[in-house]
Amino acid sequence: MFRFKGGHKVGKGTYWNIADGNRVDIADEGMLPGDSNATFTRFSPGVVLLAGPIIGLLYVIAMPFIAVGTIVTLAGRKILGSIASLLGSLVSFGWRPSEAHLTGKKKGKKKAPK
Repeated sequence: MFRFKGGHKVGKGTYWNIADGNRVDIADEGMLPGDSNATFTRFSPGVVLLAGPIIGLLYVIAMPFIAVGTIVTLAGRKILGSIASLLGSLVSFGWRPSEAHLTGKKKGKKKAPK
């Protein structure tokens, strides 16, 4: 039996609550903290020692895929943002609600008559 509920009397070992990352070390015998909703898993030290390198290997194998996915996502957002900006400027009809020309349009300089 590898799973134990909170509040149960258990023997010597290390017990992990995977849901919240809580680790409890029991020296001889003791009660697990928490109520019956807390589930603890007992792992032997050998399993924990073997899991470290295996998880590291999986991380090293996944890193290139994570990097390529990140680059594709960032490039795609940049390209799509540029296209959306270009289309927005083509569709725009020149209305700028934040500008007010209350004095009218600027008039050009008049040429002196000859």
